[in-house]
Amino acid sequence: MDGKKKTEAEGGAGSASAQGGRDWQQSLRVALVHDWLNQMGGAENVLEEFVEMFPGAPIFTSMYGPDKMPDLYRALPIRTTFMQRLPGILDRHQVYLALYPAAFQSTDLSEFDLILSNKSGFCHGVRSRRGERRAVHVCYCLTPTRFLWLYEQYRERERIGCLLDLGLKPLLAMLRRWDYAAAQRVDYFIAISTVVQARIRRIYDRESVVVHPPVDTRRFAPDPSAPVGDYYLVVSRLIPYKRIDLAVRAFRELPDERLIVVGSGRARQALEDVAGPNVSFLGWQPGERILELMRSCKAFIFPGLEDFGITPVEAMSAGRPVIAFRGGGALDTVVPGETGEFFDRQTPEMLKQTLEAFDPQAYDPARCRAQAEQFSQEAFRTRLLESLEKFVNRNQLNSNQ
Repeated sequence: MDGKKKTEAEGGAGSASAQGGRDWQQSLRVALVHDWLNQMGGAENVLEEFVEMFPGAPIFTSMYGPDKMPDLYRALPIRTTFMQRLPGILDRHQVYLALYPAAFQSTDLSEFDLILSNKSGFCHGVRSRRGERRAVHVCYCLTPTRFLWLYEQYRERERIGCLLDLGLKPLLAMLRRWDYAAAQRVDYFIAISTVVQARIRRIYDRESVVVHPPVDTRRFAPDPSAPVGDYYLVVSRLIPYKRIDLAVRAFRELPDERLIVVGSGRARQALEDVAGPNVSFLGWQPGERILELMRSCKAFIFPGLEDFGITPVEAMSAGRPVIAFRGGGALDTVVPGETGEFFDRQTPEMLKQTLEAFDPQAYDPARCRAQAEQFSQEAFRTRLLESLEKFVNRNQLNSNQ
C-alpha cells in the first residue's frame, strides 16, 4: 500500500477545561454529517451526543424520515440531499446503494470551519474544500463501510442469494474504489475501538485515535440492595451474527444453571427450538426491566463479535461482571479477572467451560462500575473535544506555515 496518504493523528492527549471547551466550540462553524436518518441505533446515539456538544450545528444527511425518528429530531436543523425525493427511500434505502457517493460528494461544506462526520457508510465523502476555502474534516468512524470491506460477513448476515451476489460484485468493486479515495480526503480519523482503529489502518491506510462511544452510565447505576439472582443474562437483537446460539446451546449442557434472553428478532424461533427448559425468552422489555435484570444477574453474557458493544458496559455500570468472547470491542471494555472473563473460541463448549469455572461472587461491583465509568457520556465528550481541539489547532498551524 505504498504511496497512499497517511495522516498522523495522535489526539486525546491535550487538556481543556470545561469552560475552555465551551469557548472553543462556540468559536467554530460546525457541520455534523450522518449517513441516514430513518432508523435508531448506536450511530444515532452518537449523533445525539454531537448535537448536545454543538447545539445549533446543521446536520447533513442523505435522507430523513421524521416519522421514523424520535420527536427531538423534528426540532433539529436537518439538511438532506436529492435522495430525499426518491420513491421508497425511507423504507428501502439499501436499494439506492449506488447513489450515496454522488449524494454526499455533491454536499459542499467548505464554508464551515469543522466537519464532524459520523460514518459507517458513505457520509465521509462530503466536500470540504472549494478554492482557498477549506474546512477541517474529522471522521468519527464507527467502521469502514462494512458491506464493502467485510462483504462476506455481510452477505451471510443478510442472507444475500447467489444471483444478487453476482450482480452486486461489480458495483461493490466500484464503491470500494470511491470509498478508499474519499477516506484519503478526510483530515483526521477517530475510531470507536482498537479493533476499528486496526481496520482503518488496514483498509484505508490511515492512522486514527480511539474515542470510545458514549454509554449512559448514569441510567445504569447499581443498586446495592439488589441481591444477585439465580440467572445469567443476554440482552440483544436475536439475529444470527449476534451468536446468541452459543449461549443457548451452552446452557442446554448446564441444566443446573438458568439463562434469561431479552430481545426479539428473526432468529428467535430457531433459538427456542434448540433451547433447554432452563432458558427463558422474554422478548422485548422496557428499559427499567432491563436495568432490573442487569442489576441482579450472575453475569452478563456477550457471545458475539462487535466493533464496540454497549450492553456489556451497561451491565458493568450496573455492577455486574461480563462473560464475553475474546475479540472486537470487548477487548477494550472487559478486564479479565476483575470485571469479567473471556472465552477464546466461539463454540458452545468453550463458553460452557468458562461458565463452569465462573464464580459470580468473585467480582467487585464497585470495580465493575469504575470500569464502566471510563466509557461514560462525560468521558466521551471530554476525549472527543480534546481530540477535535488538537486537530483544529494542528490544521491552523499547518496553514500558517
